[in-house]
Amino acid sequence: MAAVRSFSTTTWQGPRRPQRQVPRMRVLWLMVAAILLAATIWGRLAYWQVAEHHQLAQVAYDQHVARITLPATRGVIYDRQMRPLAINTTVYSVYLSPDFVPSSSRQRVAASLANVLGVKADDVMKVLVSTQKFAYVARRQPMDRAEALKKLNLPGVGLQAEQQRTYLPGGAPDSTLAANLLGFVNYDGQGQRGVEAFYQDRLSGKSGYVSTYRDLAGRDIVLGDQTRRDPVNGADLVLSIDSDVQYAAEQALAAGVKAAKAESGSVVLMDPKTGGILAWATYPSYDANKFTTVDPSLTRDPVVSDTYEPGSIMKVVTLSGALDQGKITPTTTINDPGFLKVGGVTIRDWDLKNHGTVTMTNVLEKSLNVGAIKAQQAEGPDAYYRYLQAFGFGAASGVDVADEAANPLRPLDQWRESELATASFGQGIAVNMVQMTAAVNVAANAGKYVPPHVVERVNGQPGPGVNAPMTQAVSPQTATLMTKMMESVVQSGSGYTARVPGFELDQAGKTGTSQIPENGQYSTDHVWASFAGFLPADNPRFTMLVMVRKPNNGSFDHNEGYYVSGPIWRDIAKSMVLQWRITPDPR
Repeated sequence: MAAVRSFSTTTWQGPRRPQRQVPRMRVLWLMVAAILLAATIWGRLAYWQVAEHHQLAQVAYDQHVARITLPATRGVIYDRQMRPLAINTTVYSVYLSPDFVPSSSRQRVAASLANVLGVKADDVMKVLVSTQKFAYVARRQPMDRAEALKKLNLPGVGLQAEQQRTYLPGGAPDSTLAANLLGFVNYDGQGQRGVEAFYQDRLSGKSGYVSTYRDLAGRDIVLGDQTRRDPVNGADLVLSIDSDVQYAAEQALAAGVKAAKAESGSVVLMDPKTGGILAWATYPSYDANKFTTVDPSLTRDPVVSDTYEPGSIMKVVTLSGALDQGKITPTTTINDPGFLKVGGVTIRDWDLKNHGTVTMTNVLEKSLNVGAIKAQQAEGPDAYYRYLQAFGFGAASGVDVADEAANPLRPLDQWRESELATASFGQGIAVNMVQMTAAVNVAANAGKYVPPHVVERVNGQPGPGVNAPMTQAVSPQTATLMTKMMESVVQSGSGYTARVPGFELDQAGKTGTSQIPENGQYSTDHVWASFAGFLPADNPRFTMLVMVRKPNNGSFDHNEGYYVSGPIWRDIAKSMVLQWRITPDPR
């Protein structure tokens, strides 16, 4: 049997090529690159999902959730009789959304806004043809203008209701009542100056909010109660101020400052027993309703923010200390040749005259510097320094009004003998008007120093200065003696210009004139002229200080406190006597 030959079914494909092998280094690099890429991706995922989780969540939240602020209402400020001094009124800001104004309506919109608001039509047209999405046309417009715009139903025109602080007309031209005391509120709702600034946190309250979800169409869906926080309205304040007295004080002060051709003037009235401020005025003042257009310097309150040298009113303090120490009596006599040499410095009486033998009552009546120095020397430096502190010098009064300025007393060992001497009659020692009023009030309040305050109640509760502890600066007996001496100033001395009809025998006062330091020395032309006192003398209803800055009546004598400030004090006191029905104590 023949052999069978077998054949393979595989097609021949020619000679086999050797297989190419990828170099091991390339594989290694590819693996490293893959690992790095994976690490980068995972790192970024970790970064966005972990490190930036809060931010991304907030962005998402902001896209779907809207928070609407619910503004708090600012507290109202009242006077002692619950008459409003500062209230809130609703005003409207007018805005434009140009995208919602058809081109065919632009001329009508511009002309209508110009007619109602008094703006320029061309300025409105510039906004309408611009790419702006939103623009204010006029801010804080009254309700009648807002109502007029509503009736026109202009496309793209909106009204935004806002609160605005409103103040009463004052007693002086171009001013609001108690403007310097109250301060004002800016457009951000922040109190500026005065009571508005000092009580900003209490007056402003705390705004609330309500949160809403937006659906895909951008429509708001109000959530449950847990997303709403109601606003907490600001506290109402009741001041110790009497509006009628304040108005009268502003009128009399403005007239007096103008008559004296003075730079300015201020007045403070205080309740002798409680320390409550009854009136607080400065002229020139300003219109707090127009705070954006007034001279900023007029908004500064010189009553509390400026210090001055009180002049001879300081003799009330100096002689009270000497009386309290038993070093002098009202009838103690001294020899006054018209000058005294102290620590190498010659100090003279204001009139440069030799007065011979005088009593301490005469010293106060005639306002003699030599007598004040001798009283201070009789006390001695240590005692005199302690009485300065007891009468409130060297530290702020703490009155609840913003921006109080005060000059600290230097340590006693840093005073030269001549400086103690000049301080005894009110030169070389600086105070603000509130401090000086409180110091004089010691004589009116049975020798007790009572801290001054402005706010009586905060939302029905006593203000922070009410019922502040009093301190016994001098004995009641000393206060009585000083009161009698101050009565004599009005009856027989330099205070005659301040006499109130019917109270000639029941009124206490003291004049003061002090030279103003200028360029390192005391001016021979410019002075602070003042008068302080209380009425009735035996049972005081008020203590008042009037101070006029830089009167210019043509002569030094006619620029003094008795000539300039005494009549202003008298006119304000006469108004108080009528309004409060004050009668003299029977003698």
